[in-house]
Amino acid sequence: MRTRHGLRVLSVYDGFFSGGARIVHSDVLLGLAEGGQHHRVLSVHGEVHREATRQRMEDDACYRALTGAGITVTSLGRSARDGGGPAPFTGPELADTARATADADVILSLKEQPLRLLNQAGLPRRPVVVCLHRSDPENQGGALDELKSAIADGTVAACVCCAESTRDAYAAAGVPEALLHVIPNGVDLLRFRPDPARRLAVRSALGVPATAPVVVFAARWDAMKNVPLFLRSARSWLAREGRGHVLMCGAGMEAANAGLAAELASVFGADRALAGRVHLLGVRQDMEAVYAAADVVALTSSWGEAAPLCLVEGMMCGAVPVTTDVGDSASIVSGLGLVTPPDPDAVAFAWSAAVADRAALTGALTASRERFSRTRMIAAYADLLDRVVHDVRDGLRPGLGG
Repeated sequence: MRTRHGLRVLSVYDGFFSGGARIVHSDVLLGLAEGGQHHRVLSVHGEVHREATRQRMEDDACYRALTGAGITVTSLGRSARDGGGPAPFTGPELADTARATADADVILSLKEQPLRLLNQAGLPRRPVVVCLHRSDPENQGGALDELKSAIADGTVAACVCCAESTRDAYAAAGVPEALLHVIPNGVDLLRFRPDPARRLAVRSALGVPATAPVVVFAARWDAMKNVPLFLRSARSWLAREGRGHVLMCGAGMEAANAGLAAELASVFGADRALAGRVHLLGVRQDMEAVYAAADVVALTSSWGEAAPLCLVEGMMCGAVPVTTDVGDSASIVSGLGLVTPPDPDAVAFAWSAAVADRAALTGALTASRERFSRTRMIAAYADLLDRVVHDVRDGLRPGLGG
């Protein structure tokens, strides 16, 4: 019997594009493969156009990390654009999917969107574990219906929820609570840590003085992130903090994004002095260095968040988290940072308070590191996959064999 060290696992992604869920899931696969499991990835899309950015699978940092570790990644070769409706799956696409699923003991679906593919008739039946990373299941188009259909069909053996808010939201939406298992996000503590050398290098490259207060905002260009609130907060803060700087990272956080350029013009107007202290960095592959350069990691999201990865990564690098009360954010930063109402002045004052309290919070941030460990997260995934495969082979979920 294959257990942890011989388990064959297929992960199905909707695509490779910027976002915390893909970073977490890909890191989980790397850790499980290090432990002896055999992993493959099938991506529905080979490239996506979203957040005002063309994102090719081969250019993605997660893709490169997976393939660099020897994990096979293939794609159905589709291209997706914001607002574009999905086309029916073709015979060759379903044949490729059937070959990939037939060779697996268990399938991991990164969020519920890939279930539209996995629910197609005629594919080999394997137990599916759905990895859920949001707290707004009703706001995912037809994905919730696909999840419920797969549950009713008996193919979903478990759902991993990255946050308590995720479990509560999906239970309220009608997903059986017995299927919902909470495994909080974790990060590589060797990579994400305070680092004075990285801090100085990033600041020097951006022309930011070593002693200037710095706020980092790591988010993609999406309405849920409430970028207008962040920019209004940044203007208020920069007007008061004459030495302050703001770093904006993520897909779409660049001058080429016309939507962001319009928001910046609306908020800052002709005040070039203030706007000049807003640094648009786009997608970065060295977020551990960017976070280390910051004093505050900010989140201004309005909905949808579950366990925002930016808060955890930023905290582990020594930045004080300041967040709106969305998903599990308040519980994540409890005793380590600040929660604010969605008001620009309130957010700006909280940033200043966080900068002032940073030295006093260093001990608490250091003591919290084990709680956010990648090792703990990967061990929990390994245990769940073992239980799923054992239960299926023991006949506890009939109808899933061969």
